[in-house]
Amino acid sequence: MPSTGLGLSSRLRYLAYRARRINVGSVWERAREAAAQHGKWTPAIVVDMLFSAGFRQVGFQDYIDYDFAILTGRERATFMTHPFSNQLSQRFDHPDFRHLFQDKIEFDRAFSEHLHREWMVVEPGNADEVRAFTERHGTIVTKEPIGQAGTGVHRYHAADIDDWAAFHRGLHDRGELLIEEVIAQHPDLAAVCPGTVNTTRVTAFFDGERTHILAIAQKFGRGAVSDQMSFGGFYTMLDDDGRAVGPGYDSHGHVHITHPDSGFRIADFQLPMMAEVVAFVDRVARVVPQVQYVGWDIVVTPTGPVLVEGNWGAGVYENKPSVTGIRTGHKARYLAATGLG
Repeated sequence: MPSTGLGLSSRLRYLAYRARRINVGSVWERAREAAAQHGKWTPAIVVDMLFSAGFRQVGFQDYIDYDFAILTGRERATFMTHPFSNQLSQRFDHPDFRHLFQDKIEFDRAFSEHLHREWMVVEPGNADEVRAFTERHGTIVTKEPIGQAGTGVHRYHAADIDDWAAFHRGLHDRGELLIEEVIAQHPDLAAVCPGTVNTTRVTAFFDGERTHILAIAQKFGRGAVSDQMSFGGFYTMLDDDGRAVGPGYDSHGHVHITHPDSGFRIADFQLPMMAEVVAFVDRVARVVPQVQYVGWDIVVTPTGPVLVEGNWGAGVYENKPSVTGIRTGHKARYLAATGLG
C-alpha cells in the first residue's frame, strides 16, 4: 500500500488506462518543446516523461505545465498532479452525489441560495418566459447541463434577437437548457478584463468538520463568455491572502506579465474580500458534505462572493517555476487535509 493511502490496484488500473490511450506523437512534441525551452535533450525528456507517468503519477501535461524538466526529484514530489487528484476525487467524492455537480441544472437547484443571481430552465412551451427573462436582463448566459472546461457555454444579447420563438427552439434543440443572469463582477476584477466574468478557482477539502483551502487560482479571460483556456484564458496562483504570486500562464506555453488587452500587471493583482471568500467556500462545502474534494469556481462581486459551479473532479492548478520562480507546489496541503500525509 502506498504511503498516500490510495489503493495500488486503482493506480495500476489508471496506468493501464493511460498506456492504452498514449499518443506517442503528442508526447514527443511536448518533449521537444520542453527540451527547447529548458535546453535539454529531447529523447531524455521523453524517457523522463514516461517514467514519471508510470511510476510518479505525473500526467504528461503536468510535466510540461509545471516545468518538471528543470526540477529535482524532491521538488517534483511537492507538486499536485492530475492522476493523484483523480485518485482523491475517486476516494473522497461519493458516487451517489456526484450528479449534483455534473449536471448544471441540478447544481443550481442544490446551491440556489449561494448563486445570488436569477436562473431558469428552457422547456417546451416557455418561449414567453425565456423572452421576458432575456429582455429583463439584456444579456444572458446559456449552458448545456453537461459540459466542462467552458464547453457548452454561450452568451446572447436581447437586442440581437428578432424571432423569439426561433430563439427558444434553437436553445432547446441545441441543449442549451440552463439560462443564467450575467454576474456583475467586482471592479478590481473588471480592471483586469471587463469583458469576461473572471472566476476564482478555490480547491478545497471538507473533512466533516472543517473546510481546508488547498490552492487558489485566479483565472482571467480575454473578453469571451468564459475565462477557460479554450477561450484564450489563463491563470495565476494566489497566496493565502489572495495576492498573485507572479505573472499569468496557460497550458499552451503563453506567459502573461500583463493582461494582453487591458495591460494590467498580473503580479499586482489582489483578490478583494479574501476573508469573505474563505468564509463563503466553507459554507458551500457543507451543502453536500458527501462530496468532500471540490474545485469551487466563484466570482467576487461588489457585494461579496457568488458561486458559479463546483467541480467534483477538482483538476489541478499549480505554480509554474519558470514563471513564478517558486519551485515547490501545494501537495503537502492536500496530504495534510485529507489525512494521507
